[in-house]
Amino acid sequence: MMAGHGDDPHAVGGLVRHIPVLLAEVLEALAPKAGETIVDGTFGAGGYTGAILERGASVVAIDRDPDAIAAGRVLEQQAGGRLKLVQAPFSTLDERVESADGVVLDIGVSSMQLDQAERGFSFRADGPLDMRMAQAGLSAADVVNTFKAGDLARIFGFLGEERHAGRIARMIESRREKRPFERTLDLADAIATHIGRAPKDKIHPATRVFQALRIFVNDELGELASALFAAERVLKPGGRLAVVTFHSLEDRIVKRFIADRADAASGSRHMPDAPARPATFRKSGGGVVPGEAEIAANPRARSARLRAAIRTDVPARAGDFSIFGLPKLPAVERPGER
Repeated sequence: MMAGHGDDPHAVGGLVRHIPVLLAEVLEALAPKAGETIVDGTFGAGGYTGAILERGASVVAIDRDPDAIAAGRVLEQQAGGRLKLVQAPFSTLDERVESADGVVLDIGVSSMQLDQAERGFSFRADGPLDMRMAQAGLSAADVVNTFKAGDLARIFGFLGEERHAGRIARMIESRREKRPFERTLDLADAIATHIGRAPKDKIHPATRVFQALRIFVNDELGELASALFAAERVLKPGGRLAVVTFHSLEDRIVKRFIADRADAASGSRHMPDAPARPATFRKSGGGVVPGEAEIAANPRARSARLRAAIRTDVPARAGDFSIFGLPKLPAVERPGER
């Protein structure tokens, strides 16, 4: 399961076991069967992969987190050669398989990562200010302690939709001169003290900043966009794409991609003379959200949304990131995970 980006870790109510979100709906969209190959681009704890294997299909499961890959080795051994685990970013899925009958992506941070204080994703318990899914490269502490206040404000504003982004960024810049931020609770408490918390607030004041830092450190929006282009390249005609998101920024990317690829017309409706483009996907229903029963059983599922599409026989197009409207954020040299 992937946790919602906007969740307040203090409001979740303790550790949450791994529960794959919208599992029945994902399986319906993927329709896996014996003899097929499905790519699970976000293996996590193997919830989707295990269910796909039960349907008889083979799975290439990808995760950039070495802990997830290590934990999945038992399932790999039990799968009788039908499961291949790969440690890599899911944006490189087209480098791991030549073709696939289905691709599933479950975007965000997993319950296991949130529940491990030493990974630094949550301020439920004190831990190092890390947040790196791949456990390598730029950390959240690096960002908080070295980026200019203006850059921090852009990150918090765009990726966290934090209305106090500028105030928080300036506070961080001032405080770190005296003592750098190294722990999750130190940063969370500093933010809460600086901007306060109204009685009606449902989430901790630091929630959106933590969300923004995690998305930035792991380049989650860029990874998602690249993964969608990669899925288009590997899916066979009739292949199924299923993407579960937990945040409006992610859902907007998936929605725009499917609309762009499923719309045979090119350009704006205000430009009727634009040449037609054959569609590379066709939509498979609208956005699917969890029902009340699933949300009651798994509160972290409440912001989830599934979008699905089916591949046509039209060759994949060149990837154009302009369709996503991604924000311009500070450039960072990221370590290769390829």
